Amino acid sequence: MKKEDKSVIIDQILAGLNDYSHFYIADAAGLTADLTSDIRRACFNKDVKLVVVKNTLLKKALEKKEGDFSQLYSALEGPTALMLSNTGNAPAKLIKEFSKGNKLGKPTLKAAYVEEGFYVGADQLDVLASIKSKNELIGDIIALLQSPMRNIISGLQAKAEKEAE
Repeated sequence: MKKEDKSVIIDQILAGLNDYSHFYIADAAGLTADLTSDIRRACFNKDVKLVVVKNTLLKKALEKKEGDFSQLYSALEGPTALMLSNTGNAPAKLIKEFSKGNKLGKPTLKAAYVEEGFYVGADQLDVLASIKSKNELIGDIIALLQSPMRNIISGLQAKAEKEAE
């Protein structure tokens, strides 16, 4: 591959990293064509971009990106799939779902950058899957705010029903 081609690919990877707030580095090697199609389809449905990248090109893109991503360099060995998402836990849930659903146990998590934190190793998958997304947190806060109002309204309704009897 020519140097010019490599620099174009590095810039494309960097643009993807800048467009999405979270990214996962996974190993999806050895998946059958059907499983690969299934995971790509699931990624598309969950707004996760899946790209197979060369480790050296991804490392160069991370070096160009603002911030220190050196903690992730140890995960850049072997076949690498880059999963880009604006929802922090979506790729983790996909990886978990698909690795349980096939004999190979793939894809596996190598590392991730989520909510400005670094997660290295497959043992971090459960932690990442349990992180709540922004929309989930907003829903929890709304439910907490509505709870006292519901209690007051149901109390008033019960009192009104009792007085009507």
